[in-house]
Amino acid sequence: MNILNNRNKRTSIFKAVALCLIAAMSFTLVSCDDDMDIQQSYPFTVEVMPVPNKVVKGQTVEIRCELKKEGDFSGTLYTIRYFQFEGEGSLKMDNGITFLPNDRYLLENEKFRLYYTAEGEEAHNFIVVVEDNFGNSFELEFDFNNRNAKDDGLTIVPIGNFSPLLK
Repeated sequence: MNILNNRNKRTSIFKAVALCLIAAMSFTLVSCDDDMDIQQSYPFTVEVMPVPNKVVKGQTVEIRCELKKEGDFSGTLYTIRYFQFEGEGSLKMDNGITFLPNDRYLLENEKFRLYYTAEGEEAHNFIVVVEDNFGNSFELEFDFNNRNAKDDGLTIVPIGNFSPLLK
C-alpha cells in the first residue's frame, strides 16, 4: 500500500508541476505580441540654397535642393512635381527631364538641382512638391519678379555740392 501511495503522490506532484508549466507558458505567450512596430514613414524637409528673386525672359535660375530625412527606410520612394500659378516658364531637373505641370517624377537622389527658365515678361510664381510613398509631403514656393532695365542701373544720390554723374 505504501508503494501505491508513493506512486499516487508522484503522479499528483507531476500533474501539479505540469499544470504550473502550462500556466507559465500560457502567460508568456499571451504577453508576447507578434506585431513588430517597424517605423516606415519618416518626416522630411527639402533645404534650398538661396535663389535670386528677379529674372528676365530667357534667363535660367539654378535651384539647388537637398532632401533632409529624419530617418531612413529602404522602401521609401520620393516623387517631385510642380505647378505654376503665375507667369510662363519651364522647370527641368539636373538629369534633363523637363517637368509637365502636376505630373509626378521619381526623385532618384537626395541632392538635386532644378533649373527654371523664364519664358515670359511677367512675374513668375510656382510651387514644387516633394512627396514620399507614405503620404508625407513638403512644399516649396518660388516667386520671381520681372527684372526691368531700370533695376540694373546704379542710382546716384548727390551729396553736398557735387552734381550727379550721367549714365
